[in-house]
Amino acid sequence: MMKKYNIGLSIVIFISMLFTLSCKKYLEVKSNARLVVPNTLADAQGLLDDANLMNLRIAPSFGEASSDDFFLPLTSYNALIVRGQEAYTWKPTPYRYGNDWSLAYAAVYNSNLCLELLQNIERTPSNSSLWDNAKGSALFYRSFYFLMLTNQYGLAFDEKTSENDLGIALRTSSNFNVPSVRASVSDCYRKIIEDATLALALLPDYPQHVLRPSKGAAAALLSRCYLYRHEYDLSLKYTLEALKLNNKLMDYNGDSDLLVLTSTVPIKKFNKETIWYAELSSNFGVNNTTNSRIDTTLYASYNANDLRRTAFFRASAPYQQFKGNYTASGTIYFSGLATDELYLNSAECKAFLNDLPGAMESLNTLLKSRWRNTVPFSPITASDRTDAIRKIREERRKELLMRGLRFADLKRYNKEGANITLRRVLGNQVFTLEPNSRYYALPLPSDIIESSGMQQN
Repeated sequence: MMKKYNIGLSIVIFISMLFTLSCKKYLEVKSNARLVVPNTLADAQGLLDDANLMNLRIAPSFGEASSDDFFLPLTSYNALIVRGQEAYTWKPTPYRYGNDWSLAYAAVYNSNLCLELLQNIERTPSNSSLWDNAKGSALFYRSFYFLMLTNQYGLAFDEKTSENDLGIALRTSSNFNVPSVRASVSDCYRKIIEDATLALALLPDYPQHVLRPSKGAAAALLSRCYLYRHEYDLSLKYTLEALKLNNKLMDYNGDSDLLVLTSTVPIKKFNKETIWYAELSSNFGVNNTTNSRIDTTLYASYNANDLRRTAFFRASAPYQQFKGNYTASGTIYFSGLATDELYLNSAECKAFLNDLPGAMESLNTLLKSRWRNTVPFSPITASDRTDAIRKIREERRKELLMRGLRFADLKRYNKEGANITLRRVLGNQVFTLEPNSRYYALPLPSDIIESSGMQQN
C-alpha cells in the first residue's frame, strides 16, 4: 500500500509541475484557503478539535462485540454480514479497511502530526497555556487510543509474559514510510503511561468542553490503565486525583441531566458525570441496539428498586435492549471517561489494598445515587476481601455495560483465576471462548498484516 501511495504521489507531483509551468499566473493566488499546510498553534489545536476524527464513533468496539453483556437472537445473527457472524462466534475473520484499527490510528496520526507541529512553534509566556493544552491533548489522545487498541489486540497484562506478548504498533510519527512493528504488551503500557503522565502535567484542570481532554481526564485514564496492570495503589492514586476535580454523580431519582427514566433516551449527552466524551465505533454491527439483547442473567441481577433497571433497559419481548447510553442516542455507545467508573475503580483498588470500609463506602456512594429514594437503601457489606471484590465487580458490570470495557475486564479477571468461559448459543450450536484463550488478542485487519508484514494474532 505504501508503494502504491508513493507512485500515486509521484504522479500527482509530476502533473502539478506541468500545470505550474503552463498556468503559473493562476497559482499565484490560493484557489482554496483550506489547502494551507498547518503550521500554527491554532492549526495544531484544530487537528485535535476535529471531533469526527478524534471522538465520535472512533473508539475500538471489536472487544465489546466479543464480550458477554449481550447476545444475538438467531434471526439477528442470520441478518449479519459474514464478517459479523464470524466475529460474534469468535472465529478469526479476514476483515479489511475501514475498521477499529484504521479509525483509532487516524486519531493517533493527528496526535503525532500535532506534536510535530509544536516542535516548530516556540512556547512563550503569551501562548504557554494554549501550547500546553495542544501538546497535552495530543499526548492524551495517543495514550487513550493506544490503551484501547492494546486491550483489544493484545493479551491481558501479565508481569510474567507481557515482555514477550505482542501488543500493537506504537506509531509515534506521522511519517507513513516508517515501518509498523508490533511492540510487546509491556512496552505498550509503558508508552501509554508515559504519554498520559506527561498529558496530566500539561492539561488544564477543566476543559472548555468535554470533547477536549483535561487534567481530570488524564488522571482517569491513568486510573484505568493501572487497574488493567493490577497496580492498585497507583490506580487508586490517580482515581482520587481525578475525583478531586469531579466527583459528581447523577441522582437517578431526579436530576437536571436526566429525562424521564422510561423514555427511549433517558440520559443527557455531556452530563455531569462525563469527564471526557468519546463514542464506540460500529464494528461489524454485531452489538448494535437493533440486533443485540441484554444477557438475561445480567438483567435479572438488578433489584426492582435499582433505577438503572428502568433507565438502562427497554423491553423487546421476550428480552431487553440497552438504552442507558451517555450519548443521548439509542444507537451510539459511550466510550469516554466518567465519574461512575472512578467510584468503581476506587472501590476495587481499596478492596485489593485491604481497606474494606473504604471500598464499601465508594461502592455505596455510587449505588445510593441509583436507588429509588422511596425505599430505604441497604448498603452493601463484605465479609472479607474476596467477598468485597466479587460484589464490586458485579456492580462494575451492571454500571459500565456497553462502554467497551467488559472485554478488557474479562481478560484481567481470568488472569487472576476467575475462570470465566463465554458461550454463544445459536439454535443447536454452542460456541465457547475459554479463559485466557489466545483469541482474547483479537485478529488484526488482514490488509494491515499484508502491507506491514506484522505477525497476526
